[in-house]
Amino acid sequence: MKKVLAFLFTFAVAFAAQAANPMVEMKTSMGTLTIELYQDKAPKTVENFLQYVKEGFYNGVIFHRVIDGFMVQGGGFEPDMKEKQTRKPIENEAKNGLRNLPGTLAMARTSDPHSASAQFFINLGDNAQLDHPSYDGWGYAVFGKVVQGFDVVQKIAKVEKKFSPFSPDRSPSTPVKAIVIESAKLIEKK
Repeated sequence: MKKVLAFLFTFAVAFAAQAANPMVEMKTSMGTLTIELYQDKAPKTVENFLQYVKEGFYNGVIFHRVIDGFMVQGGGFEPDMKEKQTRKPIENEAKNGLRNLPGTLAMARTSDPHSASAQFFINLGDNAQLDHPSYDGWGYAVFGKVVQGFDVVQKIAKVEKKFSPFSPDRSPSTPVKAIVIESAKLIEKK
């Protein structure tokens, strides 16, 4: 009986911790995503992302880099490809044990491991090459997961694309028709 009670207690604690994670609703021009943020594993990254959400920063930006089977990236450019002004970069939290698995959100960055600011990407596949320590000793910090609407992300991956400065290896990666984040808001707990 003690083992059963211990198991139930552990399950209840784990469920309560999961329920405490912040949730964000992101409406896009192709559908709505519900995103769970892992505040316990990536506190600075989640705080940064939520500050951008609360400020309305993501409203009207696009997914500017889309590579089917790999990821969709957004959070920094308006439909006219004008880059939005961001706050200072944050510390890379890729050493948090979270993996770049399908549906997870990670921070986009330059070759500087500590250069992430507002841009993020949603993994479409198992991108273990991006996990800590990755090719540069750091990796890309996972901080959340799409818990509802991953089918929308998969639809975004299939749109027609064109060449742009974001096109790696000479393959088109920018959607021909802008995929807009119409709104992003924190889901209030009941």
